[in-house]
Amino acid sequence: MARSFTLTQLDDAAALLRGGGVLAYPTEAVYGLGCDPHNQQAFERLFALKQRPPTQGVLLIAADFAQVERYIDLAAVPADVLAQVQASWPGPNTWIFPRSAAVPAWVAGAHAGIALRVTAHPPAAALCQAFGCALVSTSANPHGSPPARSAATVTTYFGEALDGVLDAPLGGLERPTAIRDALTGAIIRS
Repeated sequence: MARSFTLTQLDDAAALLRGGGVLAYPTEAVYGLGCDPHNQQAFERLFALKQRPPTQGVLLIAADFAQVERYIDLAAVPADVLAQVQASWPGPNTWIFPRSAAVPAWVAGAHAGIALRVTAHPPAAALCQAFGCALVSTSANPHGSPPARSAATVTTYFGEALDGVLDAPLGGLERPTAIRDALTGAIIRS
């Protein structure tokens, strides 16, 4: 069975991530699966767990703007657009930006941009803080199944194949966060 962590064990959960582990954790609406975005082996394990095609990119979740800034091609983003996005963070807003060279190709999949969120959800933000950088965030479910809304469902879906679960409350949203294009404002997922 996957190792269970509480909010008092965030340093242990972050150590699991730094060691190449895949961890399920609560977000604003559903449990997410996360790993170190720069660890390709961990990332491939996460996609194998989800049974998801590698061409589908994932978003990165962070505790603050400093954790996502390096992933954005800032030269391609007008200052007013960046200011508007930053005004929506921390919060339940995911934005797609032109990506910088710091984004590993496997994270973006077949997409030209990178989806980023600075979360206001305390458990997810605290996990990113403990880890020290942005984390992969994709819904905790096998591809095509409903996203997990509890640690018990995560365990049912993945069992011993998952390294750990941060057992903490979800945020108050009914559905995963909307995803919008930062440059155009177009809604990609509502």
